[in-house]
This record gives sequence, structure tokens and C-alpha cells, in this order.
Amino acid sequence: MGKRLIPVVLIALLAIIQVQLWLGRGGLPNVAELERELQQQKIANEESRRKIEQLSAEVNDLKEGLNMVEERARNELGMVKPNEIYVQIAK
Repeated sequence: MGKRLIPVVLIALLAIIQVQLWLGRGGLPNVAELERELQQQKIANEESRRKIEQLSAEVNDLKEGLNMVEERARNELGMVKPNEIYVQIAK
């Protein structure tokens, strides 16, 4: 009886470990889902970083001179200087 009990216990423990690996919290499907979420978050972070860099560049331009202010006024508001004709080309 003792010789049969040890293999049965070991097989039961192995089965429990396999169930935890495949179905439990932290199992393979859960890890795969977390990896997908991580990749999506990395993409979102990269997009946010690019936007922040662009806004920082605009802020620096605004701090350094009026060229950026003039450019934005011309592009967004259609402002022109006296004796000047405004022409906008659509891309």
C-alpha cells in the first residue's frame, strides 16, 4: 500500500501544478493577455511622448520669439500683414 501511495500523491501534485499553470491566476493565458496589454500601453506611451515632445518644441518656440506666433496666426486665423495677399494651399 505504501509503494502505491507515493506515485499517486506525486501524480496528484503534478496535476494540481498543471491546472494552476494553465488555468490559475498567473497562468499562461493570463500572462499572454497581460503581455498584449503591455504592448498596447507601450504604443500609447510612445504616442504620448511624441505629443509631449511636439508641445515642448512649440512652447520653446513661443518663448524664444514671435516667429511661431506669427506662423500660427497666419495658418490658423488667416491673418495677413498690410498690403499682403494670403494664399493657402491645401495638401
